Amino acid sequence: MSETGYNYAPKGRPEPVCQPGDFAFAAVALDHGHINGQCNGLVEAGGELRWVFDPDPLKVEAFRKIFPQAKVAKSLEEILLDSEIQLIAAAAVPSERGPLGTQVMQAAKHYFTDKTPFTELGQLAEARRVAAETGKKYMVYYSERLHVECAVFAGDLIEQGAIGRVVQVLGLGPHRLSAKARPAWFFERAKYGGILCDIGSHQIEQFLFYSGASDATVTSARVANYANREYPELEDFGDASLLADNGATSYFRVDWLTPDGLRTWGDGRTIILGTEGYIEMRKYIDITREGGGDQLFLVNRHGEQHFALGGKVGFPFFGRLILDCLNGTEAAMSQAHAFKAAELCLKAQAAAQRIG
Repeated sequence: MSETGYNYAPKGRPEPVCQPGDFAFAAVALDHGHINGQCNGLVEAGGELRWVFDPDPLKVEAFRKIFPQAKVAKSLEEILLDSEIQLIAAAAVPSERGPLGTQVMQAAKHYFTDKTPFTELGQLAEARRVAAETGKKYMVYYSERLHVECAVFAGDLIEQGAIGRVVQVLGLGPHRLSAKARPAWFFERAKYGGILCDIGSHQIEQFLFYSGASDATVTSARVANYANREYPELEDFGDASLLADNGATSYFRVDWLTPDGLRTWGDGRTIILGTEGYIEMRKYIDITREGGGDQLFLVNRHGEQHFALGGKVGFPFFGRLILDCLNGTEAAMSQAHAFKAAELCLKAQAAAQRIG
């Protein structure tokens, strides 16, 4: 595990869904370490990483130490003009992700961005327009569900009816700040979008997915800077409550207050309550115990069960995304879902009361 989560890039087992050369993609805008996780997932699913571009040669050099197969492009335009590239993965500064995505889709390529995908509702509206106009995908790396095996397994259990109808999702998303390791934009409100917009996007996406909701209302939201006043534009705490269109509810808390004594960057947990049972996930660590994260607990009419899932489930999203791009389907994630999660995190941020 990385110390900060900034370079969180899980590796699974190769499970190609296509033949070599069938799906070519490129990586650009290497501003966040999540680009490595995005590319790991696509390569393991059979994607061919052909190009990389970033104006910073040091970022490119570090990237190619992990992915030496990527050729260095002279410019973004060189990649956009390559007719064989079907998708561009990017982890730009958050405020630049929306405009980059519309540029990529207008070049007739699918776009796969790190979360949060937007920092303004206007960017979302433009992306919705261009996606509909071009038929290209604007997919989002909501890694706290897509790249965590216990989170994948929880979705399978819910689909199988293990806990009945989901009525509430409780999400806890703590992160370690490690301020000195962060780039300058991380502390600029206009660039990172606010804590509910940023890491809160994971929590809202999970709520929609696990509850099966297509929309929700933000009923309350709060943000604060409790412990990092030397960074006046940083929000190190946020929470929100939502009510879904199907009656399910959610409360989540996100923060940058993980203490240095924790062995990993954050004790992320999710508790899902159903009408016939509940699920608890301990995603990245099971504190005071050996064995790491990816721990899932299930309680229903059959009793209590514990599943240690590291290395046992895999990450099917990436193969499904490749096949969706090739076949025009929506098995990995619907475009409506990706955009709705983004919309709600922007609305939560806009509605947030400043406290502390």
